[in-house]
Amino acid sequence: MNFKTHSLQDPRIVRILQAAFDAVEPGRAVRRFLNEHPLPPFKRIFVFGLGKAACAMANGLTGLPNLTHVLIITKHASRLDLEPVTVIEGDHPVPGQNSLAAGRTALDFVSQLTPDDLLLCLISGGGSALMTAPIIPLSELQALTSQLLANGSRIDEINTLRRHLDLLKGGGLAKAANGARIVSLILSDVVSDSLETIASGPTAPDPTTVGDVRRIANLPYDFRETLKPDDPIFRNIENHIIASNGIALQAAKRQAEVEGFYTEILYSGLQGEAREVGEHLAHKLKEASKKYPRPFCLLAGGEMTVTIQGNGRGGRNQELVLGAVESLRAMKDVLLLSIATDGEDGPTDAAGAVAIGESAQRAESLGMSTTNYLSRNDAYAFFDPLGDLLKPGPSGTNVNDLMLLFSF
Repeated sequence: MNFKTHSLQDPRIVRILQAAFDAVEPGRAVRRFLNEHPLPPFKRIFVFGLGKAACAMANGLTGLPNLTHVLIITKHASRLDLEPVTVIEGDHPVPGQNSLAAGRTALDFVSQLTPDDLLLCLISGGGSALMTAPIIPLSELQALTSQLLANGSRIDEINTLRRHLDLLKGGGLAKAANGARIVSLILSDVVSDSLETIASGPTAPDPTTVGDVRRIANLPYDFRETLKPDDPIFRNIENHIIASNGIALQAAKRQAEVEGFYTEILYSGLQGEAREVGEHLAHKLKEASKKYPRPFCLLAGGEMTVTIQGNGRGGRNQELVLGAVESLRAMKDVLLLSIATDGEDGPTDAAGAVAIGESAQRAESLGMSTTNYLSRNDAYAFFDPLGDLLKPGPSGTNVNDLMLLFSF
């Protein structure tokens, strides 16, 4: 993957990023788990993959015997060495007609199962939008999702609503599987790795209730109740997290130490308004410059939100870095970056951005004001002419965002 930008040329940083991404490569994570925990013997094994990393996870199954059929629902389809396989591209981040078709296909797929079958699920982030079987009209679900995203609602709040408005979420897929044995291997893209939130928990119990939904939003719907942790259906289901943001952070930390950096993980599970978090991290970098020996690398992981105020382009990682630019102004030998591990930040071709102490002055020399670009959520247009957008391309994995802070 290409992580270099105008301000990021240091091969040590590139190797740190690569180590983080390698640690959560989906196919490798699946193979590692199955080598350590062989599947129970079944004559028929069905595979259901859901999420941005579904194809990459499925590639970890090459050579697995007794595969009867494989269904993959993802955002970007890629070549698979499995047969027979059906691949559907859903819509993201707002569910659309493709997501609706994917939901219907998923229900048909699991309806053929019996208690004598094994369903191996490969679940990763993005699945909440990529597949839907809503109990309200799709147009209303789309409007609700768009409104929540624009308002900066937390992903756990959005997914709580989704689970109670969809037949496949909140354990719904498991309920439709006719008592088949289910083993789910999961890439976590959510803070705290809560199973019910990842892809809205198609095979997981949901501790939230309709009452929780009412507290989040006052909506005129007859919400469905989801399956709870004490439901007997979960006696026949295993849910395993095989890759997460924490695993990526630890891999980055180890590589940074190998590269000679004093290293510390500041935050795991960081949340908040992206621009405010960026400013906060820049201040942490400034404080650390007086406290820690150079060179040092500070790390954080999580997922921010963006409250949309303008009509610019960008994503939460780009806006986080833009929020740090003014606070980094004139600092010597520092670098701050934020990157989405799926390689996509918002509706752009960038995964994040990089800022250094000279970023504010470089922007001003091009006639750009940080405040103006923040006011219209236009981080992409700010960093693009600086050459400081991170564009590694879709990674095949999805475990939230990584923030790295350096002083040299």
